[in-house]
Amino acid sequence: MTLPLLSPSSCYHCGLPVPRGSSFSVEVDGASRPMCCGGCAAVAQAIVHSHLTDYYRYRTEAAPTGRELVPEFLRQAALYDHPDIQKSFVHAESGSLREASLILEGITCAACVWLNERHLASLPGVLSAQINYATHRARVRWDDSRIHLSEILQAVSRIGYLAHPYNPDRQQQILENERKHKLRRLALTGVLGMQVMILAVALYWGAWTGIESEYAHFFRWVSLLLTLPVVLYSAQPFFSAAWRDIKHLRTGMDVPVSLGILLAFAGSVWATVSGGGEVYYDSVVMFVFFLLAARYFELMARKHAAEASEALVHMTPAMTTRLVGDTEELISVAELNPGDRVLVRAGESIPADGKVVAGRSTVDESLLTGESLPLSKEVGASLIGGSINVESPLQMSVERTGQDTILSAILRLLDRAQSEKPAIAQLADRAAAWFVAAVLVATTLVGYYWWQAGNPHWLHILISMLVVTCPCALSLATPTAVTAATGALTRRGLLTTRGHALETLATATHFVFDKTGTLTQGQLQVYDITTFNDASRPAVLAIAGALERHSEHPLAHAILHSAQDAPLVTAQDVINTPGGGVRGTIDALTYYIGTPAFLEQSIGLRIPPKTRLALQQSGHTVVFLASAQKLMAAFVIGDEIRPGAATLIDTLHRRGRHVLMLTGDHTLVAQRIATTLGIKEWAADLKPGDKLDYVKRLQATGAVVAMVGDGINDAAALAAAHVSIAMGSGAQVAAASADMILLSGRLDNLAAALDKADKTLRIIRQNFYRALVYNFLALPAAAMGYIPPWLAAIGMSLSSLMVVLNALRLVDRNLSPSAQPQPDA
Repeated sequence: MTLPLLSPSSCYHCGLPVPRGSSFSVEVDGASRPMCCGGCAAVAQAIVHSHLTDYYRYRTEAAPTGRELVPEFLRQAALYDHPDIQKSFVHAESGSLREASLILEGITCAACVWLNERHLASLPGVLSAQINYATHRARVRWDDSRIHLSEILQAVSRIGYLAHPYNPDRQQQILENERKHKLRRLALTGVLGMQVMILAVALYWGAWTGIESEYAHFFRWVSLLLTLPVVLYSAQPFFSAAWRDIKHLRTGMDVPVSLGILLAFAGSVWATVSGGGEVYYDSVVMFVFFLLAARYFELMARKHAAEASEALVHMTPAMTTRLVGDTEELISVAELNPGDRVLVRAGESIPADGKVVAGRSTVDESLLTGESLPLSKEVGASLIGGSINVESPLQMSVERTGQDTILSAILRLLDRAQSEKPAIAQLADRAAAWFVAAVLVATTLVGYYWWQAGNPHWLHILISMLVVTCPCALSLATPTAVTAATGALTRRGLLTTRGHALETLATATHFVFDKTGTLTQGQLQVYDITTFNDASRPAVLAIAGALERHSEHPLAHAILHSAQDAPLVTAQDVINTPGGGVRGTIDALTYYIGTPAFLEQSIGLRIPPKTRLALQQSGHTVVFLASAQKLMAAFVIGDEIRPGAATLIDTLHRRGRHVLMLTGDHTLVAQRIATTLGIKEWAADLKPGDKLDYVKRLQATGAVVAMVGDGINDAAALAAAHVSIAMGSGAQVAAASADMILLSGRLDNLAAALDKADKTLRIIRQNFYRALVYNFLALPAAAMGYIPPWLAAIGMSLSSLMVVLNALRLVDRNLSPSAQPQPDA
């Protein structure tokens, strides 16, 4: 019997009236059917996709409403597609590209990470998805024109996990709830387990010395009753995760663990009911206890490893004081917009990026840049959201909010680095994915062999094999170490932005440095101006300033600083040649400013050798200004060596690394810097393409190249190097091309990074090899019956726990005063 034809104004799925103006509809059997709400539309669409539309032909009553069938979470997920809500956690890239950091609930092992990454990557429109096991944070990039965030969240929920936008307060609440649940289960298992162990001792002692059968039978039944809450409640997370893995044809770590618990318990129940055979209640409670204890301590260790990066998240305040005329109003930071005027009192955090418009104070930027001392700020100075106002009230004008702030950019880069997997981690994940399946096959074969051989302990051996193996240790080896190391380096003002950076830095053989802004401070100043052909000083400053306003090079900033009091003129049709100079038109005349080679190439003007030598003999940089007909001026620009540069170069030499300097400056300047720092191999007068070619030639000889640079002319070489480090003060394109960013500006912090990279790689290898050795020794021993179930549980738990604890050696718990980064001179 089919359902009578519904009214055209009724929902095709549930039969309720369709609200006026509703646009929900689904194509069923070739016809567009009206729906009353998004819930009914979602359910109907799922029925169509599953090729079950015969349901609508043969149903005898209207279906329940979509609101009843769609979980509350799925209905709420649609809210996350709203632009105003996304503003606080979604980073909008070019066009419709979006990126967000999500928290995944329900992750218990590396297999969960593997499943979610592949499931998300399979969704049309999802460009990439990386999940950090240590923090359970997922970094997802998608094309919003093809898939919406709500659909991504729903897709995760369909495989048994819960994803939601990253919120530091909510994550702390989730971690605290998880900790309480684990602790509650652990406490129950411990209390009941002690009673079961007492009864087990009585049974073992009685089996040796003799015990009346009615007492033995009574003790077994009591043990069953005491073990039942452990299996039904304490072990429930293992069973849930295992069932989820089995449904999706995956063999995660919880599958063999759950099988071991269930087999031991079922065998014990059968022995109790039948009155014969061995019972393993003590083994069940013991390895549930040890597994829960290991996961509890692992949770706390993961939380500790991620503390450095999580500290950055909590820097931005929740509320701030906005000034509207003479009125102060307390508002949420999320309500701020560019152009707002904000009052920041002493002791408060800066709510967004902006500039000081009134007041003078010092600001602590230590968590962001590694600077240990507060920095002086006055009118016109830039403020970074998340830093702390120390002394006096400041009024600021907001320039960037939400995901556009420097702090948000740092967090995105840090999150990307901790989510990306180095080559050794990818190898471990592939090995772990197959390892569990191999263990299940081997356990089945060994258990069948011993059962056929008549070994009375065959179940005992089978349980031990299922429990003793620990592939999780293989996959835990890298993410815990990388998370701990990147967090420790962030405290020093060195931001790691790529997952492979530490691994590659540890193996780098050649370190290539740019000069200006890298080995030198980049805070250039004009020491002297020489004019030619009757040009006046104010005129050449005005022309040079107009041209250099279109350049990001540190030399341009020095000239602009000198030209700030010169007459203001505007240059048209400006063309910037990286590594060469700038050309532009002023009052219908074309002017050129740059290197001698740039002038010769542009207009055929050759600087007399005597003039060049006279100006360059001090070892400083000289920039020439000319019109299309004649030379007008020469600017002598000097720079100081960056603090920590000599220490870093000396450290690299002692470690046997090759050190090179590449610069676009002239030979005399390069020679002065190289001689001062003890750099024996250097090259000058290089264009950006020359630096790139130099790096590629090194790579062709088998060198592993680390490039350290600052400025737009280093971007190509940074991108080509095996691992690249950009100075935090450099141009944005350089930072975007880099694997690491030195926010503190202290080059000696790179020496600390090299130590940390070496130690990280060493610990990853230790963890990897120890996990392999443990598994390859423990599994055969269990198969031969040498490891009882309770000892297997201890071994498996300790294997995972030791990996995490070993990685925690990378955390800088307390930086000594000597190790603290110092401010630039």
